[in-house]
Amino acid sequence: MRSSAWIGLVLFSSAAVAFQPSRWAHKAGKADLDRSARGPGGFHGARWPLRAEGQGDGEGGDAGALGTPEDEPFLSKVKRFLADPEIQEDFKSYGSSLAIALLIRFFLVEPRFIPSLSMYPTFDIGDQLAVEKVSKLYRPYSRNDVVVFYPPPSFIEITGEGGKKKEALIKRVVATAGDTVEVKNGGILYVNGVPQEESFTYEHAFYEFGPVTVPAKCVLVLGDNRNHSLDGHIWGFLPVENVIGRAVFKYWPVWRAGGIETAPVDL
Repeated sequence: MRSSAWIGLVLFSSAAVAFQPSRWAHKAGKADLDRSARGPGGFHGARWPLRAEGQGDGEGGDAGALGTPEDEPFLSKVKRFLADPEIQEDFKSYGSSLAIALLIRFFLVEPRFIPSLSMYPTFDIGDQLAVEKVSKLYRPYSRNDVVVFYPPPSFIEITGEGGKKKEALIKRVVATAGDTVEVKNGGILYVNGVPQEESFTYEHAFYEFGPVTVPAKCVLVLGDNRNHSLDGHIWGFLPVENVIGRAVFKYWPVWRAGGIETAPVDL
């Protein structure tokens, strides 16, 4: 839950920075006041220049007639708009917010959307979650971690979806390097000969699997909805280098928000 709380704080802080109140309305009101300010001699500090033609008393226009926005070239309008100190301040503010959001998105946390029922009941269709990408650098994956990953070549070969190889999947780690895995006795998962207590699964598997031993630098992943998941019992082991990060927090819909359910590891 500490990771969940941290992720929630990061997302809230980022949103607060990105959606700070705008000063655009204030500037618009100020500009209107500037244009309406009159003195004894007429307009003072007018926003638009006098017409070049018609400044004399002859034909061609009224003397001293004010120009309109349509008389100013578009490029000049843009330059003058960007020269406004308050506009520049806004660009700096929103630019900084965007840079922070992109840094968080690519290096710390990224949002993901659940499109199927392979991880039901932990995730339902439409759930949105945060995937943190930092802990993988210093903490090895362990059983019951829920991970988001790019599918391995064996998945591509079985499904024939070579063009979608960068599509991310989400499953639960059930065994790590060196573990011996087997599914037997009515679909119960055994790791190193010990039956696993998995309260987060929808039902026991209708298949038998193994025994197999997870090779080095790999994990075995299965869906929580064991009988409706295209996972490691079909396409094999997942190289850890394919893992994007750990799923740590559901944030949408709000009534399902919270941490990701796990279970104690039965050695």
